[in-house]
Amino acid sequence: MKRKSLLALLLAASMAASMTAATGTVAFAEEATEETTDEAADDADDAEAADDAEAADDTETADDAEASDADQEAADKVAALIDAIYVQERTDDTDAQCKEAKEAWDALTDAQKELVEGEEASPEYFGRDTGDASKDDPRNQDEIGENELLVVSFGTSFNDSRVEDIKGIEDALAEAFPDWSVRRAFTAQIIINHVQARDDEHIDNMQQALDRAVANGVKNLVVQPTHLMHGAEYDEMVEAIDEYKDKFESVAIAEPMLGEVGSDATAINEDKAAVAQAVTDAAVKSAGYDSMEAAAEDGTAFVFMGHGTSHTANVTYNQMQTQMEKLGFTNAFIGTVEGEPEDTACDVVIDKVKDAGFKKVVLRPLMVVAGDHANNDMAGDDEDSWKSMFEASGEFDEIDCQIEGLGRIDAVEQLYVEHTQEAIDSIAK
Repeated sequence: MKRKSLLALLLAASMAASMTAATGTVAFAEEATEETTDEAADDADDAEAADDAEAADDTETADDAEASDADQEAADKVAALIDAIYVQERTDDTDAQCKEAKEAWDALTDAQKELVEGEEASPEYFGRDTGDASKDDPRNQDEIGENELLVVSFGTSFNDSRVEDIKGIEDALAEAFPDWSVRRAFTAQIIINHVQARDDEHIDNMQQALDRAVANGVKNLVVQPTHLMHGAEYDEMVEAIDEYKDKFESVAIAEPMLGEVGSDATAINEDKAAVAQAVTDAAVKSAGYDSMEAAAEDGTAFVFMGHGTSHTANVTYNQMQTQMEKLGFTNAFIGTVEGEPEDTACDVVIDKVKDAGFKKVVLRPLMVVAGDHANNDMAGDDEDSWKSMFEASGEFDEIDCQIEGLGRIDAVEQLYVEHTQEAIDSIAK
């Protein structure tokens, strides 16, 4: 009896222990399941958040790309409008095209303006500050009278230079000849369009100026070109005037700055001597020297950079070099942007200056205006500018630039006055 009772107690205890263990296992399993479920939910939440963030990034990237495309499209439109007016021929649509290009530019954001790039277009077309255009006078007024003095220039879009150089010559002529109405014409329609579009300044081209003279009843027409020489621009001007000669009682064309070309490099004249003296005087003064000789003693050479031309008149540049030598200026060198004549190319001039032993160089334009060529081709920061090439040669200690046109020099202005007087006198005869 006692033995059976003991066995029963043991059996009961064993069953209780088994049930307890089973209950614990179930509880643990349930807890583990709950934890796994919670972790899975957390993971799902994280994944959903990541998906949302990725989707947002994708949307933002797409928006940025769309905005970038829209910016470029707006800039390209302006570039096309600029290229459309960067032409040498005026049409019935030119005025409207100039206005449309400027309005489209003004509508761009600063970021969009930096994207403007075309065959000729760039942010500088409208964005570069070249001075105050309001200081200029387009001299396109009517009520001219019977005597007109038409001053013909290639032109420049650099406002400061246009005022100091071209207007400077025109003002000197107006003062010298009060009985003549001084008017202006540019031969470069590209420049006329640029100034009109950017500054709303309207300058006549040759045809417009001559038509204006006819419409105003001008009887005596004297034309004073500001060109350096009898080159291609001068020839085109003469052809345009020839078509109008029968519309006036008298027409006279004055000499350009440097007068007659001459047959070869040794053919110099009083005009070339006057300009050589005038430009060197101005150059040494700006450089802080008393004379060309004093500059030479200090190891300084002056390089006068002209435009250059394939026209037969390009011998004029060689003649100017001859003239400098005749004046005893061993430190004066003539070069040209176009390298025509060949011995005026930049690399050739660099060798000449180096071989002459000068270690300091002053670059200055041999041009009526200090415009695009002076600011960019001569004094610009691009590797193909004259300043950059002189620096890259490693042969010189100092390279300075004087961005001053010939037109602002009083002696040059008076030379034009002399040429105009000769033309007026030829009418009187």
